[in-house]
Amino acid sequence: MTGIMADWIAVDWGTTHLRAYAMGANGVLAEASSADGMGSLTRDGYEAALLRLAGPWLGAGTTPVVACGMVGSRQGWMEAPYRTTPCTPLDAASLVAVPTADARLAVRLVPGLKQAAPADVMRGEETQIAGALALLPGFDGILCLPGTHSKWVQVSAGEVVSFQTYMTGEMFALLSQQSVLRHGMATKDWDEAAFATALSDAIARPEKIAARLFALRAEGLIAGLTPAAARSRLSGLLIGIELAAARPYWLGQQVALIGADALCAAYAGALHAQGVPARILPAAACTIAGLAAARPAMEPTR
Repeated sequence: MTGIMADWIAVDWGTTHLRAYAMGANGVLAEASSADGMGSLTRDGYEAALLRLAGPWLGAGTTPVVACGMVGSRQGWMEAPYRTTPCTPLDAASLVAVPTADARLAVRLVPGLKQAAPADVMRGEETQIAGALALLPGFDGILCLPGTHSKWVQVSAGEVVSFQTYMTGEMFALLSQQSVLRHGMATKDWDEAAFATALSDAIARPEKIAARLFALRAEGLIAGLTPAAARSRLSGLLIGIELAAARPYWLGQQVALIGADALCAAYAGALHAQGVPARILPAAACTIAGLAAARPAMEPTR
């Protein structure tokens, strides 16, 4: 898009994607995305990738850029060392400056968070957490961020107190696409009843997960289990064992979900079945609000 000049630029830079937002006094002026994620770039390719996307928004002076996500990992543009919990999700003083060849860019990276015991890390989610706290002033409770690596986060008095990561989304992808179960779930269709039954079963008896998983294959062979039911049951089983393990986080707590609508709806339904209401916050809105909170005290000079 031409004709847009950003006051500053917010960037969400993950493993597989790059999303940039031209920001003005009243919020987002324009947005753009590409497949130039961390996984496809060498260290000397980041600046060019950013300029391809956000170059049209730059003026003659210097434009602040605040970026979160895997761009700050050890394999990213420059490492932004983890901050240790308990701590606030963001600290403007801890942003890491990245040298650039183009003088129009003043790039800062948001550090992730680490937890010593049990060992855990996050990178990118801390920005969404900060955004959620900006959108929900005074929130004390649990934030759940479903996804490839789902995170349950305890926040209190504006700080991340503790968190736990579950590889639920990655396990679903591996089992549905690469395991023996893939033969019985080649569909995108959904069976809500099958999901709910498997979810309840997994929460009640999480120790039976390995047997329940193979039963999906067996029932497909001898009992006519449909691909939609198999896929939905797999999702229910995996989310169910996650909820069973994360019970100390959500039981009796105020819960908010951050993420994609469909996935958050599944988690919200699962929590509702356990008597726990959960509000849903859009991931992009939280990311933008968090990056705005992380923006250093810099003014564009054009």
